[in-house]
Amino acid sequence: MLDLELLRTLVCVVDEGSFTRAAGRVHRTQSTVSQQVRKLEQTVGRTLLLRDRAGNQVQATDDGELMLAYARKLLAMADEAELALATPRRTRAIRLGIPEDFDVARLTALLAGFAVSHPDIRLETGSGMSMELKARLGAGELDLALIKREPGEGPCLAAWPEQLAWVGDERLLQGVEPLPLVLFPHGCIYRKRMIYALESAGRSWRVAYHSQSLAGVQAAVAAGLGISLLPAFACLPEHGVLGPESGLAPAPRTELAIVGGAGAAADAALKNLVTVLAQAVGQDVQMPPRRRASA
Repeated sequence: MLDLELLRTLVCVVDEGSFTRAAGRVHRTQSTVSQQVRKLEQTVGRTLLLRDRAGNQVQATDDGELMLAYARKLLAMADEAELALATPRRTRAIRLGIPEDFDVARLTALLAGFAVSHPDIRLETGSGMSMELKARLGAGELDLALIKREPGEGPCLAAWPEQLAWVGDERLLQGVEPLPLVLFPHGCIYRKRMIYALESAGRSWRVAYHSQSLAGVQAAVAAGLGISLLPAFACLPEHGVLGPESGLAPAPRTELAIVGGAGAAADAALKNLVTVLAQAVGQDVQMPPRRRASA
């Protein structure tokens, strides 16, 4: 292990051409400087400096010239490291909101890649209902939000249609009135679409289960507590996927949109993050095979 202090002394002696002048420059005695050079020579096992008979003038040997080149590089890197750690790093926070029921598994790996490629960005990600995210964006509490909304509802940075599916035990639709529903909280676009579709068809309904989380709704549907309307990616293998043949209107479509605050479209970092979100959303979603309830 090379001692940086010894390397610094070597450079100083060669630059000054004299142990005496080098000692004055580093504020040490000449004997101390000589001892440090000898210690470095013992460490590397090579003679690095040649002294004249009077011991005043010195010059580097061939090994000394090679050692000197590395010494300058190592000292420069050490100075650079000290400066980098001493200088406050400028980081910028980007606040991202995503829906409570979004498929986070598809997103986290891409966000991790964004963080690696943007070391000066501190990404703060939070989840919530789309209506909450829009309110926080309007209040300046978010820089970017991925929301679920009606198709074409206002300006956005990017948008994709979202495929929905009716899910539940088909036997719940056979002569059962009112229909038991598994619902998200008030304000959720899935809840609005489900109730509107049923009431437009003249079907009565009741709340069988209510949950704030996607996992809660999925579990309630799988347990047979009621039917629900879910995005295609959230339909589990144990869910019965229902369609027109079950007496339900085709599942309506919603829209996934990325919206940003003022100036978001011109912000390079935000535009890169939009690309990441587009990759997460743009993956093809495969509907699970339909499973009919056994009689």
